[in-house]
Amino acid sequence: MGNSWNSIAQRVPRRVVVVVAVVVGAMTFLAGCSESVPSSSGPTAVSSAAPTSASGAAGPDQPGWSDTEDAEAADSTEGAATSGRPTADPYPPPYIDHVTWADTAVGRSLQVTPTPNGRSSTADGGAAEAWREVVAKDPTADTPGMQAQFDCHWNFARAVDPGKPSWNLEPSRPVVTEQVMIQTRCNPGGPEE
Repeated sequence: MGNSWNSIAQRVPRRVVVVVAVVVGAMTFLAGCSESVPSSSGPTAVSSAAPTSASGAAGPDQPGWSDTEDAEAADSTEGAATSGRPTADPYPPPYIDHVTWADTAVGRSLQVTPTPNGRSSTADGGAAEAWREVVAKDPTADTPGMQAQFDCHWNFARAVDPGKPSWNLEPSRPVVTEQVMIQTRCNPGGPEE
């Protein structure tokens, strides 16, 4: 696992890691959402992920659905993607469930437990929002070294170990460069607690 961590961290900017994960996930999802439907001119791929709403809006196999709705949906999606406006994150805040101080072999440690959305979010500014949530839960966490450890966990540890129960931040760890933070797997100055 250490080799994959270093190879990801050293060769790929952190935003690219998140973007690649989202693209691969979307491609996997979309691959499972199409089916072949016979027609007079041969098979045609049709998306089965039709827009619906909680109120039961019409879909392609339901009365009232039209190709115009497909075109309008595509136009609105394309416009948002090309206009530079951010798209909505399907995993909105809150990102942090709770924080707890613990005494460990490496000293006091703030154990930050993310929500499921915190583990999955790809939002621009998600790390900053999550850090604000940490500080709101415990203002004593607001130090440069603790925030740097948190940012490292948000940007890299979520991808490498997505099921880790908590992200542990120690105030005794030194403030280091981002490169050193990545090389030490978010644990500068000593082993992971």
